[in-house]
Amino acid sequence: MTVRYGPRTSGHATILVHGAAGTWTTWTPLIEAARRAGRRSPNVLLVELPGWGDTPLPDRPLRNGKDSRTIDAYARAVADAARALGHREWTVTGHSLGGVIALHLAAIEPVATRAVGLVSATTFAVMDAAAHPVRRFVSLPAYVGLLVVMRVFAPLGDTASRLLGWLDRRGMLPAIVSPLFAQPSRIPVSVTRALAAEVRPRTFVMASDEAARYPAAELWAGIRCPVRSVHGEHDAFVAASDDERLAELIEDYSVTVLPGSGHFAQIEEPALTLQALSDVAEVNGYFSPRS
Repeated sequence: MTVRYGPRTSGHATILVHGAAGTWTTWTPLIEAARRAGRRSPNVLLVELPGWGDTPLPDRPLRNGKDSRTIDAYARAVADAARALGHREWTVTGHSLGGVIALHLAAIEPVATRAVGLVSATTFAVMDAAAHPVRRFVSLPAYVGLLVVMRVFAPLGDTASRLLGWLDRRGMLPAIVSPLFAQPSRIPVSVTRALAAEVRPRTFVMASDEAARYPAAELWAGIRCPVRSVHGEHDAFVAASDDERLAELIEDYSVTVLPGSGHFAQIEEPALTLQALSDVAEVNGYFSPRS
C-alpha cells in the first residue's frame, strides 16, 4: 500500500482515506484549508487503497486462505501501515468508500481508533443500491447509473482511460461528473480531469460488489468512539435515511449537512468541512490550532 506521510512527532496518526473515485489528492483542499486557518496537522498519513493511485490490486485474490480484496482486508492493511510507521493509535477520516473503511477500522480496532470522521460516506443507501440496482434506481439514480457505466468500462482495462481522455479533449467530462457536485460550474477543469484520470472502473465495480454484501449494521453497532459526519445537501450518493440509521447504531454520532455541497464536500466546501469535523479533528492535535 502506498502511503504519503511526514515526520512522526507522536504515536497518534491522522489517517485520511480516499473514496472509490479518487486518490489521496482529493484531500489537498482540506489540508490547504487547515494551513490557511493556521491549524497544524502532524502525523498525517495519506493512504491509497489497493487498486487506486499508485497501489496495485493484490496479485492474488486469496492470501493465507483469506480474501485480500475485501473491506476488512483493506482496513487491516491501513492499520498495518500505520503501525509500521510507528503509530499506536489514530483518528481516521474517510471520504465516500473511505468512510466505510474508517467505520470498519473503528469496529475491528476499538482501542487504537480514537475517533472517526466521515465525509460524504457511502453507507446504507449505496449498499442497498449495489445489492439491488434495479429496485433502488429511483432512490439513488446517479449511483446506479455510474455503476452501470463502470461495469461497461471495467473489462476495457487501459482502453477505459484512453476513452476518458478522448471525452476530456472534447469537453464532455464536466457533464459526466456533474452529478457528483452541487455546483458543477464552480469546479475547476483540473479537478474533473483529475477525477477522470483517477477513476478505476474495475476496482469501483469490485468495491460496489463488496459493499453489497457488507454486514454494516452488525459491525457498526459495536463502535464506541466519537463519529462525526459531514456531507452535502445535494449529495447524490447519500440519503437522509443513512444519517438516521447511523445515529441509531452509533452512540456518539452527529452529522452536519452543507447546503452548497454535493458528494465531494472536502473539495466544494473545504473550510466548512474542516469546521464540521473539528470535534474529532482535535483528538490528539489533528488539525488543531497552533500553540
